[in-house]
Amino acid sequence: MIYTENTPNPNAIKFLSKKKFSEIGVKEFQKKDIQKVENYFIKNLLKFDGVELILVSENFISVKKNDVVNWDSLKPTIISSINDYFEKNEKPILSKDEHENNDEKENKNEDLTVKEIKQVLDTKIRPAVAKDGGDIKFVSFNNGTVTVELRGSCSGCPSSLMTLKNGVQNLLKHYVKEVNKVEAL
Repeated sequence: MIYTENTPNPNAIKFLSKKKFSEIGVKEFQKKDIQKVENYFIKNLLKFDGVELILVSENFISVKKNDVVNWDSLKPTIISSINDYFEKNEKPILSKDEHENNDEKENKNEDLTVKEIKQVLDTKIRPAVAKDGGDIKFVSFNNGTVTVELRGSCSGCPSSLMTLKNGVQNLLKHYVKEVNKVEAL
């Protein structure tokens, strides 16, 4: 059974299920990069008219559309596709056997401040952003400035700048003294 939740972004909806969508964490796919997408299910969703971006998390898929198409026509098609996938497949849409994870290599080279920033992002911020169908990805930390990428329904959302400055920046400054400001790509 697939059900939906609206997000603060009127062009994005969360699709939820009791089944697991991803075993490898959060991944974002954009229509502009469709040629690089190897996952057949994701590639097919991106081919739907109006679909611009798909964010796959463990327990939801967030789909962002453009202004040309309306949700009344797009939502049933996406729900049908997800149901069809799970009728034919036992494994999640993004499974461990399809992807190699380089996180362990990256983590060995991080300094303490970056680890603290990522921990706050993972434990305090990411769960709140996920409730709205989005995700936040650490990009860099230089001279007191944290750069992040807002993904999923947060990408292009009218309230994302307020979330970034009032939420993310305040939390990071509170927990990590080296942080002075936060910017988005």
